[in-house]
Amino acid sequence: MSDRRKTPLVADKRQTRKKTAAKPVRKSAKPKATPARAAKTRSRRVPPKRKRGGGNGPPRGFLSRTLRFVGGAIWGLTWRFTMVLLALIALGVGYYYTTLPEATAMLDGRARGSVTLLDDQGDVFAWRGDQFGGVVTAQTVSPHLKNAIVATEDRRFYRHFGVSPRGIASAVRINLSEGRGPFSGHGGSTLTQQTAKLLCLGKPYDPADGLTEAEYEAECRRSTLWRKIEEAGYAMAMEAKYTKDEILTIYMNRAFLGAGARGFEAAAERYFGKSASEVSPAEAAMLGGLLVAPSRFAPTNDLARAQNRANVIVGLMENQGYLTAAQAREAREHPAELSKAASDRAGGYFADWVMTSGPEYFTRNTTEDVIIRTTLDRRLQKAAEDAMQFIFENKVRDGSKAQAAIVVMSADGAVRAMVGGRETKVAGAFNRATQALRQTGSAFKPFVYATALELGHSPYATVVDEPFCMNIPGSGQWCPDNYTNRHYGRVTLVQALKDSLNVPAVKVSEEVGRERVRQVASGFGIESDLAAGPALALGASESTLIEMTGAFAGILNGGSSVTPYGLTELRLLGDETPLMGLEGGIGERVIRTEAAQELIWMMEKVISGGTGSRAAIPGWQAAGKTGTSQSARDAWFIGFTADYVTGVWMGYDDNTPLTGVTGGGLPAEIWHETMVRVHDGLQPKPLPMREPPGAPQPQRQPQPQQPRAAAPAQGGGGLGAVVDQVLRDIFGG
Repeated sequence: MSDRRKTPLVADKRQTRKKTAAKPVRKSAKPKATPARAAKTRSRRVPPKRKRGGGNGPPRGFLSRTLRFVGGAIWGLTWRFTMVLLALIALGVGYYYTTLPEATAMLDGRARGSVTLLDDQGDVFAWRGDQFGGVVTAQTVSPHLKNAIVATEDRRFYRHFGVSPRGIASAVRINLSEGRGPFSGHGGSTLTQQTAKLLCLGKPYDPADGLTEAEYEAECRRSTLWRKIEEAGYAMAMEAKYTKDEILTIYMNRAFLGAGARGFEAAAERYFGKSASEVSPAEAAMLGGLLVAPSRFAPTNDLARAQNRANVIVGLMENQGYLTAAQAREAREHPAELSKAASDRAGGYFADWVMTSGPEYFTRNTTEDVIIRTTLDRRLQKAAEDAMQFIFENKVRDGSKAQAAIVVMSADGAVRAMVGGRETKVAGAFNRATQALRQTGSAFKPFVYATALELGHSPYATVVDEPFCMNIPGSGQWCPDNYTNRHYGRVTLVQALKDSLNVPAVKVSEEVGRERVRQVASGFGIESDLAAGPALALGASESTLIEMTGAFAGILNGGSSVTPYGLTELRLLGDETPLMGLEGGIGERVIRTEAAQELIWMMEKVISGGTGSRAAIPGWQAAGKTGTSQSARDAWFIGFTADYVTGVWMGYDDNTPLTGVTGGGLPAEIWHETMVRVHDGLQPKPLPMREPPGAPQPQRQPQPQQPRAAAPAQGGGGLGAVVDQVLRDIFGG
């Protein structure tokens, strides 16, 4: 132990005014604490004892470290995945960017062309195929139309980069809340994405791929996650390649807007008869409303529904500042109306017939835009449609499934009107005027008598109407009878036709020769297979209404055949030079003019005092013939005035017999209603008929005979005696 005295720990006296030199720190003085030393000191302190069950012990630290580890791992994966995804999107956008052509090359992507049909005055009445109408741009369309599209489909169109994450998230939420898949239903697609879908991501339709056009379009509309990613990449590439107005221009030209209209120019022409540059706010709203469901909201399907949808679009345009309150009110108070051509929807059956009768490569399968001028007379078409509607509403019992068809044509075979069924506002439906082969019944008899007249027999020649039978090889005995089940003795040919007697028609046919009758009928244009047996004279053969009407037109024009036609000129859109002219018209002579004129005179008696009296037109001469097939499965009336030939057929599609209907009943009434309307305002003209010389003296009307067994005819001369003798020689009667 050191005996060195320690300096006492006494504070130095303070000097108030005089500074003194700092004294050195004594060795025994405690060193000043530093941050490092303080930390070290703290770490050596023993923590106080924790109360049981509380505090921040090791379990919470472990959980904290675990959460930090998992969070870090997730974040690491997320940002890496995001970077990879962004890189893939960038590569996809870059790839699509290199494949995009100029915007002008993407405006018309139709796989087939269109056909525009004009009536005889040159006005449009129907469209077929994919109607285009011509290119429009965002600068040339009506500003109202441009605003309606943006307001309806993508209000932020001019502010996004091709996709809208907010819109997609909202659509997914709505779809899931409604029980659908995340990408089923609401798509959240921007207008640019919709354009990408219309372009099928740049893949054009190729029939060599084995898909139909409908299957191709369905493939383009798939809504899968990967498809949405591809669509987003293509949309962003479009945003990089094109301006906003160029994208909108592509969309306006590619969108399908119902009724075969591709693009807004075609739709404006189709529904309103005007260019897309001229549409009003109400019309623009109706066109914009088609985008969500073109077929459902097409105004040609349901105008009231289309107008209600347009009111919704008007509200969107007003809310987004595209329309003032006054403009919106005007649009609601005066909604868009269809053009006359669109509202009439006239000539659907006629248009379908022209499409099937014209050259396939310029009609059904055209890749060009074709303009066809036709023979359709819109006034006459309406007359036929109104007549059909009138009879079925007022003369046919409720619930009846009976059908009818009407054809109106000129004497040269030019078809002026056509109705192929009770429903007149149709397209693509079964056309009973051109497609239904039906037995003609007594409507065939004029060709039997035409043959006799051509061979020199007079309408005043007589034939005996009496019971008789024929032995038909392979079929046995055949005994024709009259509709009344009575016989009238010796009658003239004109009386036999006027009263549609069956036995005289068969006798005359057998006398002049069935083969000659077939030749005359075929010469007049009845191309269907004609019966080989004696029932030929009674209309056992089948034919179409247009064939029969064309054959009667040959009688009216003086005995020359006609080929019914509806096409008069065909040209390509934009060309003035026609590619083809009319196909049809008057052909070769079948019977002499004198014979045709005498036959017309005979047929006039059918209407003025025979089985067709219900068809009479006050103030007009008219000629025609009734027809009722076996078991009344078909009923016909075909006739003409000096101006027009009209044919009417009535029956059931399934061949069910008609109840209480013959050719002289409802078909004659439909014919009458049609022709009264057709001739409204026209000056009556006489028929080109000729009464034969040698009219017999008025005789007492022969009394009908009761049916009896076949027996030889008694006496008489002329054609009747010849026929009786021939039949006795052939059949031993």
